[in-house]
Amino acid sequence: MRIEMIDKQFRLDGRPHLVLAGEIHYFRIPRPEWEQRLDLLVEAGANCLATYMPWVVHEQADGSIDLTGRVRPELDLGAFVDLAAERGLTVLARPGPFTMGELRHEGIPSRLRTDHPEILPVGWDGAPATTSTVDYLAPAFLAEVRRWYLEIGEILRPRSAASGGPVIAVQLDNEIGMLSWVSNTPDLTDRAVDAFRTRMLDTEATEQLAAAGYPVAQQDWTDAVRSPDERLVAALRVDLAEFLRESYATYVGILHGFVTEAGLGDLPQLINVHGTEAGSALSFPIGISQLQRSFRGRPGFTAGSDHYLGTLTWRGAAELHLVHAFLDAAQTPEQPLTSLEFEAGTGDYGGDLGNLTDPASVILKTRLLLSQGARMLNWYLFAGGTNVVDPRPDDNGTHRFGITGERHGHAAPVTPEGTRGPAFPSTVESIGVAANLAGFAAAWVPEHDDLAVGFVPDHWATEHRYPGSTLTAELVGELTWARGAGPRAALPRCLLAAGFRYGAVDLQDPQARLPRLVVLGTGRLLQQEIQERLLAHVHGGGRLLLLGDLPVRDLLDRPATAFADALGLRPGELVRGGPGRFPSVQPVGPLADLTEVPLGRLTPLQHDRGIPLLVEATTDRPCGLEIPYGDGFVTVIAADWAPAQDTLRRLVGRLGVAPGLVLTGALPGLYSATTRTPEGERFLHLINVEGHPQRVTVTLDGSPVRGSEEFVLAPRTGTVHVIG
Repeated sequence: MRIEMIDKQFRLDGRPHLVLAGEIHYFRIPRPEWEQRLDLLVEAGANCLATYMPWVVHEQADGSIDLTGRVRPELDLGAFVDLAAERGLTVLARPGPFTMGELRHEGIPSRLRTDHPEILPVGWDGAPATTSTVDYLAPAFLAEVRRWYLEIGEILRPRSAASGGPVIAVQLDNEIGMLSWVSNTPDLTDRAVDAFRTRMLDTEATEQLAAAGYPVAQQDWTDAVRSPDERLVAALRVDLAEFLRESYATYVGILHGFVTEAGLGDLPQLINVHGTEAGSALSFPIGISQLQRSFRGRPGFTAGSDHYLGTLTWRGAAELHLVHAFLDAAQTPEQPLTSLEFEAGTGDYGGDLGNLTDPASVILKTRLLLSQGARMLNWYLFAGGTNVVDPRPDDNGTHRFGITGERHGHAAPVTPEGTRGPAFPSTVESIGVAANLAGFAAAWVPEHDDLAVGFVPDHWATEHRYPGSTLTAELVGELTWARGAGPRAALPRCLLAAGFRYGAVDLQDPQARLPRLVVLGTGRLLQQEIQERLLAHVHGGGRLLLLGDLPVRDLLDRPATAFADALGLRPGELVRGGPGRFPSVQPVGPLADLTEVPLGRLTPLQHDRGIPLLVEATTDRPCGLEIPYGDGFVTVIAADWAPAQDTLRRLVGRLGVAPGLVLTGALPGLYSATTRTPEGERFLHLINVEGHPQRVTVTLDGSPVRGSEEFVLAPRTGTVHVIG
């Protein structure tokens, strides 16, 4: 069996293949019940088994590793993989070293923490890390990981696709950098700080470092980095983010070397990107920013999402679309889009009915990701199980391998006891939707109108900020205010509601092709080189829509006025709302029929040649302008203004782009997309996310789809139609 990644497809023995996986943890299920769980996975329609292979469970008290079941039959990894193969399932191997999965120390044996204390990070002010993260590049840690990977390779190598076995891909580690991010604990071990200093001295002159606030003397460097003063924090935030991203990429390269040594390097190598929180996907691009260098352009690599949104709302659907567009833009044309933890189940993760996910959500999310060209989905977690007792003592408050008590996977479609749970029918239906479309979905590509949302990875390098720094708080606040999704995070949902089929473009990639219109949500911080590239695009006939503010400074808080200078704009003092103050804007000129609305902030703009679109209601000072530049146009909205779908359609239309897909009669909450196969077959995707029925007629590229026939969708349903 041959597995390849070509033209954003997985190809199995040369044919496009849609990977439909379900996650089952063999080590949590009694061995006599393995076959029954795998049979349920086959019954659900999956064609692939995904599983963590946790180091913490397989390593024994004497340091030996049991992968054959000599200590406990549930540790016979090869037997589990063989049972999957007998059922025609391929296998996605996830051997860590970190696995998370609610395992003790996130899947890392606690022995490493005592045997190698130097791997334990310290962060700001030298404080110990509050999570189980380690210094990924510590030599002792890497030596231990190599040993683990070589042991895993003994089991998986003869079962790899290259050897005629079922193992088709290997995930390297899991959610790299996530623990550091969520705890705001950058890795500042002595080794890491020394490496950071070496990098800075190799890339910057001593005078430049001193001007940025770095100490010149080596003995002062560690204290300055761990406890920076206000003069250094701006540069340190940027430089440290750059250093850590390079470190993650180096770590992944080393892991790939271990995997290759273990005989699995010819399989697709997967990177699981983390980032959703509190039911929102808008933080997910932080994970993309952290890990992009670890996967982008690396032969044989691709990345996947890890998302937990619960019940899918219109806002959630729009966010999910946006972040997967960003993830796709962060890759190269060869690398397929995947979701390595595709949320399945009831949402009752605590087993206390504290949260329940609408069962239609998993089906709607499946339809949405397929419409965006996803080639692999791993329904996580498919089957629950039991956290067995670990005979080794530990200080984390539990004597089990897992941290959820005896039972694990309360929310899973298959319960810890192996019965079909409440979420099993919807999971079967969602996998069935994908399986029924697989013949086309394995190769179709989404069609986009001639616009894209701009993705600036460095805008999302905000995971680490020195506590108590006023300047850092201001810079991060300005970055997070409108990045990506625009003011009020309205851009993705309003674009979709207006009928635009959009993707994304990485504005830091000089090779990325810019569409006619780039839509960019941004505050006042944007790199000078990105401003200059966008200006060149507009001057040559392109279009640009800026939503949020006029960028005038870079990420180091230095002047960056390419936009202002080229467009003849002079920004005034920022006007903010607050207690008893309600700054408002009045649409004017081409938008004069719209009503005044209150905002949280606006920036007045003096101009030389623009057409006013928005003015401050009490002063008539413009804060929204349409400006000619060269052969193109720029629209700048320097205000916390979220244009509704009809208004956004008008703004975009004035910039020369109209939606190719028009839905007449649509109520809010109807997602639409089109895809095309390499053979030219086209498909219309309609997903009714909200709770009211939809009756619409559809026009595509100016021609009615199926004449005057209405498309009817019940609440919380979706359809796919062949349209040519």
